[in-house]
Amino acid sequence: MGSLSLVKPNMHLVDVDTRKMMFHVPTSSLFELDGLSRELIDLFTEQERVTAQMIRDRFNGRYQPHDVMDTIEELKSLRVLSDGGVVQINHEPQKVKNFPLTTIVLNTNTGCNLSCTYCYKEDLTTPSEGDKMSYETAVQSVEMLLEESPNQRQYNIVFFGGEPLTNMPLIRKVVAYCEERFAALESEVSFTMTTNATMLNEELVDWFNEHRFGITVSMDGPKAMHDKNRITVGGQGTYDVVKKKVDMLLSRYTARPVGCRVTLTRGITDVEAIFDHLSGLGFAEVGFGPVTSGDITSFNLTSEEMVEVFAGMKRLGKEYLDAALEHRIMGYGNMHQLMTDLHEGNKKQLPCGAGVGLLAVDTQGGVNLCHRFTGSELPTFGDVDQGIDKTRLGEFVEQRLDRSNTGCETCRIRNICSGGCYHESYAKYGDAATPSYHYCDLLRDWVDFGVEAYSRIMLENPAFFDAYVSPRRSS
Repeated sequence: MGSLSLVKPNMHLVDVDTRKMMFHVPTSSLFELDGLSRELIDLFTEQERVTAQMIRDRFNGRYQPHDVMDTIEELKSLRVLSDGGVVQINHEPQKVKNFPLTTIVLNTNTGCNLSCTYCYKEDLTTPSEGDKMSYETAVQSVEMLLEESPNQRQYNIVFFGGEPLTNMPLIRKVVAYCEERFAALESEVSFTMTTNATMLNEELVDWFNEHRFGITVSMDGPKAMHDKNRITVGGQGTYDVVKKKVDMLLSRYTARPVGCRVTLTRGITDVEAIFDHLSGLGFAEVGFGPVTSGDITSFNLTSEEMVEVFAGMKRLGKEYLDAALEHRIMGYGNMHQLMTDLHEGNKKQLPCGAGVGLLAVDTQGGVNLCHRFTGSELPTFGDVDQGIDKTRLGEFVEQRLDRSNTGCETCRIRNICSGGCYHESYAKYGDAATPSYHYCDLLRDWVDFGVEAYSRIMLENPAFFDAYVSPRRSS
């Protein structure tokens, strides 16, 4: 045996009380290390190169030689140890020619009945002046989805805006078309929507219930926090009307759990108070989206505020962990998503499905990377008449797939973060393909926290995942 060295980018150690866990970066898997494995990794951490003689000096008389060699071979197979050859730590850059769409986002109307101060939508206007998607464009979008990805078991149609409820006639017609179209193909179709809730009424809620919509409400917390930014066109706060509508929605809606998405902007950082308030209203899940690179810089969280936000998120995460160890679920969306990624061993080559499994269609039929880009200055990738511009879209995706010479190349969370949100990069750097570097350290600390929490749950109550994580994915 020649000298060996540790491949540091492929592993990260986590201590859980007296037990040492290894997070295996290439597979997003977690291993508990026994005494021999721990000592071997300690030796390789201490020494840049380790020889056979160094191993004999450390382990002779304490472990059987064949046990030492077997463990070394296992660590080599995991690409945690290298004998001097080139160890691949990332996938090979690849050409992207196919786009296996399962989700299409329909931008129903550029109009919105609110005028939220931090809104990123560049084409936003009032509902009456909004550019509404036509039924023909919506049908072409669905057919494009089916043409790109025939014979899938499950498809998802997302209604977005503006405020999607400002174009309910379109939504009703599209749902009717899709239910008949996908049934004929013996495929399932689900519908999801994000709404500000102000236009909900009992008849609509019952209709959504009948068609099993996945509904997410945009709401920013208690009255003072919500009314700071989520205002009417006339500048009035909307908390009172939103809460009334949410109370009605949650009392009537039974088809699927209703979630809430919170946008955190400058001056709004108390995630614990926000979570307590919104979960107290009855939302099944509450998730937070910190604004760090919005088009209006005055709404971006400062560096100090980001530290405060992540500290609060970790405190909420500790509550989630305590509940999980007691076999209870806490509807904390950010933590639950992280636990899902770790449990399923997700190895993200890309940060999300945008551009590959998901595309968004604007009101004119243009194909966009995702709903955040409709109305932006980023050129579209084809349209529903001519189809996807696969050459341009493939070139874009390939840029993010190639991690060489980027900060992501050796990062320990590279297969969980995968460079971050395209739109954040676009807003921050003017290039959607550039990784989001501006809060990498906070994200690494967040994922480290998640790995430790996941380890604790796996060691002390592994049944939690079968009871609460797997069913969430299937729903």
